[in-house]
Amino acid sequence: MNLLEIRRIALTLVAAWAGALVCVALHTPIPWMLGPLLVTAVASVMGIPTRSAPQLRNAGQWVIGAVLGLYFTPQVGALVLGLWWAIVLAVVWALALGALFGAWLKHRHAKELAHLSPRARRATTYFASAIGGASEMTLMAERHGARTDWVAATHSLRLVLVVMSVPFAMQWAQNHWGLQVDRRLLPSPVAFHGPGLLMLALATACGAAVMVWLKRTNPWFMGALLVSMGMTLAGLEGLAVPVVLSNAAQLVIGVSLGVRFQREFVHTAPRWLASVVLGTLVMMLLSLGFGWLLAHATGLHPATLILGTSPGGIAEMAITAKVLQLGVPVVTAFQVCRLVAVLILVGPIFRWWVEPDQAR
Repeated sequence: MNLLEIRRIALTLVAAWAGALVCVALHTPIPWMLGPLLVTAVASVMGIPTRSAPQLRNAGQWVIGAVLGLYFTPQVGALVLGLWWAIVLAVVWALALGALFGAWLKHRHAKELAHLSPRARRATTYFASAIGGASEMTLMAERHGARTDWVAATHSLRLVLVVMSVPFAMQWAQNHWGLQVDRRLLPSPVAFHGPGLLMLALATACGAAVMVWLKRTNPWFMGALLVSMGMTLAGLEGLAVPVVLSNAAQLVIGVSLGVRFQREFVHTAPRWLASVVLGTLVMMLLSLGFGWLLAHATGLHPATLILGTSPGGIAEMAITAKVLQLGVPVVTAFQVCRLVAVLILVGPIFRWWVEPDQAR
């Protein structure tokens, strides 16, 4: 990393910080992530050379993973474990929703994808529509000869649309309806102290390092989350993360999302991107209905299940639940299980069902 890149990263962070302060003043939801996201996205589309350091994003995911794991008290763990059947339904729902979205994209953009082989066409629409991690889906798509730029653009746009709309909808509902989720899902007040933070930091860093070594997806987030969760479930006390660290983590995650929208992004198949916007909005509406039905079946608050089944990212939806106090453990459990299941299943489903079907 040269001096020029360091300067661009620093200037991007300053602009992101200013955007966060504006959102705080405007009382927007998740201001420390939403403000940086909007500022860097607009600046990037305008051609301003914004930069995000992967090391900072990793650190942000590490902090957020550690924070979210602290919600999993033994009582909450028992509650989440009892929802295994609802989590399975949510995984099936995500796979079905992605498959329908992919079939629609394939039909709508048949002419634009005509220059690709039948296998590559199906891979492009299939992996672009799967509700999983952007980097993982893009890598799988590349292995099957798909248009990886379209796949990556689809996931980036879907994630940002969800992050920019769902928190506002939840905040509006909270202000107008006074959402009150299960009190068991709210964090217990814990006073911050240095030794506890140091122990948490060292343990979660080791967990993240193991996940990196194992080459798992989202290693800094997942490793920190699992270790923090284990420490809390074991009954360790005095573990807390300062609010300033949590805010800083949200800021760098917001920046990492915003810088994806370079000027070239806008010119990447405008009709395809328009379809992604429409498809994402439909998926959000359908997921809202599914989350509402699942809430009635489980007895939990609809806001919690809507966030848990929303087609967004783990960190972003869990941050929304944390800031608005809408059931972090349940949202995190649903999102984590869905991501793991999708990453495990989408490849075999493509090989066993989609490719043979395409050949016929």
